[in-house]
Amino acid sequence: MNQQLNHERELIVLLDFGAQYSQLIARRVRSLNVYCEIMPHNADIEKIKAQKPKGIILSGGPASVLDEGAPRCDKGVFNLGVPVLGICYGMQLTAQTLGGTVESPQEREYGRVMINLSAHPLFEGMASDNTVWMSHTLQVVKAPQGFVSVAGTPHCPWGGMANDQKRIYGIQFHPEVTHTPQGMMIFDNFLRLCGCQRTWKMASYIEEACALIREQVGDKSVLLGLSGGVDSAVAASLLYKAVGEQLTCVFVDHGLLRKNEREEVEAVFRPMLKEKLLVMDARERFLDKLAGVVEPEQKRKIIGKEFVECFRDMALQSGKLDFLAQGTIYPDVIESGVGSSAAVIKSHHNVGGLPKDLPFCGVVEPLRYLFKDEVRKLGEELDLPHEMVWRQPFPGPGLAIRIIGDITEEKLQIVRDSDLILRQEIAKNNLTDKASQYFTVLTGLRSVGVMGDERSYDYTVAIRVVNTDDFMTADWVRMPYEVMDIISRRIVNEVRHVNRVVYDVTSKPPASIEWE
Repeated sequence: MNQQLNHERELIVLLDFGAQYSQLIARRVRSLNVYCEIMPHNADIEKIKAQKPKGIILSGGPASVLDEGAPRCDKGVFNLGVPVLGICYGMQLTAQTLGGTVESPQEREYGRVMINLSAHPLFEGMASDNTVWMSHTLQVVKAPQGFVSVAGTPHCPWGGMANDQKRIYGIQFHPEVTHTPQGMMIFDNFLRLCGCQRTWKMASYIEEACALIREQVGDKSVLLGLSGGVDSAVAASLLYKAVGEQLTCVFVDHGLLRKNEREEVEAVFRPMLKEKLLVMDARERFLDKLAGVVEPEQKRKIIGKEFVECFRDMALQSGKLDFLAQGTIYPDVIESGVGSSAAVIKSHHNVGGLPKDLPFCGVVEPLRYLFKDEVRKLGEELDLPHEMVWRQPFPGPGLAIRIIGDITEEKLQIVRDSDLILRQEIAKNNLTDKASQYFTVLTGLRSVGVMGDERSYDYTVAIRVVNTDDFMTADWVRMPYEVMDIISRRIVNEVRHVNRVVYDVTSKPPASIEWE
């Protein structure tokens, strides 16, 4: 389902200038029941117009508008007749493009700042003296003709600007981050200024997505790679609702699964899919291909390629040569650097299109436009079991990216056993609702220890427990010390070749959720 979603619905276009938190802006807007799509800053103005947006947001970004070659959008964006909101770099670009002046101030502002907000519709319901998050080296010192200041600090008199006649607005601070406590109200007010009716809901998405799937697939067959993770499970359910027995699901056991994963997946999906669930034992072929490989991107690419080969083989065996379906979601696309100004953070094996030599006529991606929390909402709307919708996310490359260095069966067993202990103790201590994702990592480090009065020289296992709303940002969970103590002792005592356990206390960013 690579066709664009139906843009007869309300749409906000977010032009991305490489901001760290562009995805957060999109999520904030969507959480207010208006669909928001990220487009690159240099998107063709005709393509933007074709989307019929109700409004446009210009993101922040790391560049300086004063530099030659700084990223810019088509000036026509400001003449579309719809409200425009520039955030940080987006405000500075708006001012400079329309005839204002941007300079480097003597006093820069970083972090939490008190700002005075005027009684303007953009700030309706907000306290006049407010806390916001600033992060800028430049600022507007002279606004374009027709603009007035609507927010300011002692060091930044143009902390916000507005031209109500043209419905163009700018704010120097970041409303998308939680450090701006009332930031959501700005998005809410902006959507009101755009005249949005708030119709973006999962129930309507199901109807639209099913219609698009049927339109793309027709009476042809669909083959879905079912990993058992949340994304592929929801994709399978949505596809089954759309095309029924035209769907065949393939579960590939690549030898990189968590403990008992294969059995659990079969138990959940066999009753629904019956003979349409095919299980392929590909453990040996994957591990042979990965032997000696240590570089994480190379691991991902090898696994992605081998997955495709498995689907090819299964398609040839079953006579299914039509469509390949994938559980690609929006963060996968963004992190792979597709469809926005984002850099490639890490490649995803299900992003990048269909290889030319694959015997399928196209790719169906029913979740491509959804964030992780939206996928879970969709799963609930589709009446998937609660434990499936809220199960631990599991990456496509599996345990290969939770082992630093080369992959061996011994190392896989260490991660499987330690990960099971972590999951057992988190469940036993009623901590599952406090963590969005948790797993263990075999760090590749070996260190000296003392076990049974003897010197040991064994592996270090890292524990990663994070909480997040959208998986674009995440914070590490402050686990109770007594629980961490039990987990550590159990891993060292019960998992062979481990003599040290460490806890990862890094947020995303700067780290990613997975280690590789």
